[in-house]
Amino acid sequence: QVRLVESGGGLVQPGGSLRLSCAASGIIFRISAMGWYRQAPGKERELVASITSGGSTNYADSVKDRFTISRDNANDTVYLQMNSLKPEDTAVYFCNAQMFNEYWGQGTQVTVSS
Repeated sequence: QVRLVESGGGLVQPGGSLRLSCAASGIIFRISAMGWYRQAPGKERELVASITSGGSTNYADSVKDRFTISRDNANDTVYLQMNSLKPEDTAVYFCNAQMFNEYWGQGTQVTVSS
C-alpha cells in the first residue's frame, strides 16, 4: 500500500520560512518522480515544484527563487523549503508521487498571515 505522509505545515508570518517533508512508503522511491502541489480555497490545485528521479527540478513561476524542492533517496523523503513566504502562498500543500500510477498525500495546511 502506497502512503505519502506530509508534515511541516503551520502558521507563519509574511517573510518567514517553512520546510515541508513528505515520507513515502510502498513505492520504489528512487525511480519515482515527486512533486508538491497546493490548493487554495476556491482555486484549483496547482503544481508548485517537481523533481525527477534523476534530480531535475521544475518550479511554478510564482515560487521560483523562493522555494526549493529536494529529495533524500536513502530515507524515501522529499522536501520543500519555502522562504520569503507571502500571504498568497496560503494553501493546503499536497505531496505527489508518480511511478506507473499517481499517488497523493493527505495534505498539510500552510497559512501565511500576520
